[in-house]
Amino acid sequence: MLDVLIIGGGAAGLSCALVLGSAKQKPFANKKNIAIITHQKTSHLQNALFNNVLGLAPRTTGQSILESGKEQLKNLYPHVEQIENEKVSEVLKVSNEFTIITNKNTYTSKLVVIAVGYTNLLTIKGLEAYVETHPKAAIEKNRIWLKNDNHLIENGLYVAGTLAGWRSQFAIASGSGAHVATDILTLWNNGKHTKIHDKV
Repeated sequence: MLDVLIIGGGAAGLSCALVLGSAKQKPFANKKNIAIITHQKTSHLQNALFNNVLGLAPRTTGQSILESGKEQLKNLYPHVEQIENEKVSEVLKVSNEFTIITNKNTYTSKLVVIAVGYTNLLTIKGLEAYVETHPKAAIEKNRIWLKNDNHLIENGLYVAGTLAGWRSQFAIASGSGAHVATDILTLWNNGKHTKIHDKV
């Protein structure tokens, strides 16, 4: 049984995993089982080039961030399980937990974060009822979002990044993933607003 499973290894998913992983030393988080399915083949970062992101060197590529992000997560927070080479086909809510079915395995988790792209090619069964036309994308691009209230689709089910209705901007997608992580940490911390910062 996982405490949280993040679906998607792009900007939002990796940011969410990094923030959750960084809370390992906190009593409310140190025994939590966290995993991320790092499927990245449809990430818009694959062909992105960044010149306007604070903290990134100009001409940083999205492809390099996808790879370095997984390495950063592995090196700093190895307790966060990275599940590679699997694609989610279905998310089912059973009582107060979720069953997540991939092309290779089945997982059970108390919480799920959907952090995949916002194309209308979304094929994850169980999410159809939440799919709507994206409110902040050009209509001719056929982008979608999963209808949510401040990233929460329903109890235990979150969405992050462009699929949450945000614009396709790297800093926004990353921030959305971090936002969801702090909401989950707040939940684990009995509702006390929680954020995790390292200090020099």
